[in-house]
Amino acid sequence: MGRSAVFFFLVWAAALLNAALVARSLPYDYSTSSECLAEPLEPHYGGGVIVNPDFDAGLKGWSVFGYGSVAEATSAATGNRYAVATNRTRPYQSVSQKVYLQNDTHYTLSAWLQVSDGSADVIAVVKTADGFTHAGGVDARSGCWSVLKGGLTAAASGPAELYFESNSTVDVWVDNVSLQPFSREEWESHRGAAVKKARKKTVRLRASDTAGNPVPGARISVEHVRSGFPLGSAMSQEILYNKKYQQWFTQRFTVTTFENEMKWYSTEAVPGRENYAVPDAMLRFAQSHGIAVRGHNIFWDDPSTQMGWVKALSPDQLRRATARRIKSVMSRYAGKVIAWDVVNENLHYDFFEDKFGSGASAAFYRKAHGLDGGALMSMNDFNTLEQPGDPNGLPSKYLRKLWQIKGAFPGNGNGAKMAVGLEGHFSAKPNIPYVRASLDAMSQAGVPIWLTEIDVQPGPDHAHHLEEVMREVYAHPAVHGIILWTAWHANGCYVMCLTDNNFNNLPVGDMVDKLIGEWRTNSHVGVADADGYYEAELFHGDYKVTVAHPEAAANATVVQSLSVDKESDNEYTIHV
Repeated sequence: MGRSAVFFFLVWAAALLNAALVARSLPYDYSTSSECLAEPLEPHYGGGVIVNPDFDAGLKGWSVFGYGSVAEATSAATGNRYAVATNRTRPYQSVSQKVYLQNDTHYTLSAWLQVSDGSADVIAVVKTADGFTHAGGVDARSGCWSVLKGGLTAAASGPAELYFESNSTVDVWVDNVSLQPFSREEWESHRGAAVKKARKKTVRLRASDTAGNPVPGARISVEHVRSGFPLGSAMSQEILYNKKYQQWFTQRFTVTTFENEMKWYSTEAVPGRENYAVPDAMLRFAQSHGIAVRGHNIFWDDPSTQMGWVKALSPDQLRRATARRIKSVMSRYAGKVIAWDVVNENLHYDFFEDKFGSGASAAFYRKAHGLDGGALMSMNDFNTLEQPGDPNGLPSKYLRKLWQIKGAFPGNGNGAKMAVGLEGHFSAKPNIPYVRASLDAMSQAGVPIWLTEIDVQPGPDHAHHLEEVMREVYAHPAVHGIILWTAWHANGCYVMCLTDNNFNNLPVGDMVDKLIGEWRTNSHVGVADADGYYEAELFHGDYKVTVAHPEAAANATVVQSLSVDKESDNEYTIHV
C-alpha cells in the first residue's frame, strides 16, 4: 500500500472512529427543577468528574476554600448527607473540590443548595490559572433545596477548583454536585438530535387517483416556501427611506422588533402630543411583506430611560399618564403584533415599582392582557443567558417574577398568554454551556421562550461566536423564536451590524445567511413507491407540493399547499 493510500486509509479510519464515538456519546440531560424541594434529587450523570458528589462518604474529595469552616450534616428525616460551609465572613468561604479540566471541552454543572436563613444568591465559581469563571447561580432558600444548573468551557487543560460563593454570611449547604465534560463533537450531536426532534417532521405524501387508488411512480416535488421558525432582526425607521435596506431585510426575515420607534419616549416626547407616524409606517411596511412584529415596549422600568416630564409627575399624575399610554399604544396596535414587552427589564430596574408598589408590573400585565388577549404578554430582560454572575438576572429570579406577575391579579393566571423574553446581549466569548443550562431552567415556566435582542460584542472569531449562540438557542426545544438586535443605521448599529452601508454582508451577515439556508428544506423531487407514498423529512414551515401523474396521457398535475409543524399530520393524500 502506497503512502497516499495509507494516508487516506488513516483519515477514513479516524472519521469512522469519530462517528462511532459521537454515536455513543452521552446524551445531554435537559432535566432540572424550579421547585424548592424537601430533599435534593440525585446528581446529574452520577456526578460526572466530581468525587463523592452526594457526600455519602462524608467530606472525602472535598476541601475548605477561603479559610472558612466546613462540616458534615445529615437530614434527620431521611439520613441524607451533605456539606455545610459555616461561620462564613467572606463571600468566597465555601466547600470546594479540585478537578482537572480538558482544553476546549464543554462542562455542564449542577448542584443542590440551601442556606441556613432566609434566602441568598449563591454563585458557582471555577478557579483556574487564568482567573475565576462564574458558572451559574441560584436564589437559594432555607428549609428546602434549590438546584443550580450552569456550565463553562475550559479554555486550557489544567487544574481547577470548584466552589460556591455568596455575598450573604449565611451558612451554605451543598449536595449532589455534578460536573460533566462533553467534547465539541458530543455537544454538536446533542444539538443535531434536538433540531431533528423539535424543528423537523417526517411526512408521508400519498399520491392517489380520484377513486382513492395509489398512483405508483407519481412525480412529487417539494418546495419550501416559508420557514416555520420565526427568525428576524430589529429594524430602524431608516428602512422606510432606503430601498437597499428594504430589499436586504425582506429577503431574509419573517419577524421583527422596532428598535426604538414604538417606545414611549418616541411616541410622546412632549406630554399630550402623541405621534405614531413612524411606527405606523414601519408596521405597514412589515405587514406588506408578511413580517410579524413584536410590540416593544409599553413601559421600561429603567429610570434612565424615562422622559423628564414623566419623572416630574406625582404618583397620581403618573398613574393617569401610564393609563393613557397603555390604552393609546395597545388600542392602536392590538391584533397587529404577536407579542408585547409590557414592562421591559423589570428584573434589573424598578422605576414603576418604586412609584406604585411591588405589584406594579403585575397590574400592567393584567391591563395589557385585557386590551390585546390574542398576543403574548412577554417579560424581557438581560443576563439570564449571558452572565452567570449577575444575581439580578438569575433564572430562578426570572421565574419567580414571572409567577408573581401571573399570580398577583385575576386574569394573569393560566388564561393569560405569558412569554419569556431573553435579550441575549453577549460578551465577545459567550458561555455556551451556561446558555443551554439556563434555557433548561427557563423552560420550567411552561411558556414560549423568545430570544429577543441577540448580539455579540465584536472580537476574535466574532461570526463563529454568534453562530454558536444561534445554533444553541435554535436547537433548544423551549425556544419559539429568535430576533437579532441588528437594526441598521448609517452611523453604526447598536453593537453589531450584519452589513456595511451598501448592504453587502459582513462576516456575521454571511453566517446568518448560512444558517437561514441550513434551516430550510432544499427543494427536491421524488417518485412515489408502489403504494403511492413518498416520504420526506421536512423542517417546519409552509410548502408547495406538486404531484404529476406518471402517465403522460393523464395530463394531470396538482399543486397543493402544505403546512408542517409539531402538531400537524404525518400523512397527506394528494389526488391526481
